[in-house]
Amino acid sequence: MAKAVSDSAQMIARMAPVLDSQDYCFCHVADDHKFHAASVLATFREEEGLTLVLPLAQAQAAGLAGPAFRRITLQVHSALEGVGLTAAVAGALAEGGIACNVVAAFYHDHIFVPSAQARDALSILQRLSAAARR
Repeated sequence: MAKAVSDSAQMIARMAPVLDSQDYCFCHVADDHKFHAASVLATFREEEGLTLVLPLAQAQAAGLAGPAFRRITLQVHSALEGVGLTAAVAGALAEGGIACNVVAAFYHDHIFVPSAQARDALSILQRLSAAARR
């Protein structure tokens, strides 16, 4: 894997967003809830309990369904200490009237947007990246 990019302009120019075809759901469960870990995309522990990001179909099957989101993965290996990528992405999507939930993982940032607006969100991010490459 290439070295992590920390320069704001380079992170934006090289983000190469990719839209996941699957719908996901953010769910809340009690800390002691037993859920098959292999089906969980992400977790975050809060004071109120555990947040799970699950494939929507699995969330529905478990009675945990909520709004449907699609994931856009930014392919750039962004540095965890990099400044500006999240702000640029969230700002561009906000200008387009699109809500986003950002999850930063070790290699990539993952942007969750309402499923109905996913293609518009992808287009916005592609334009943002193209503008940064000029």
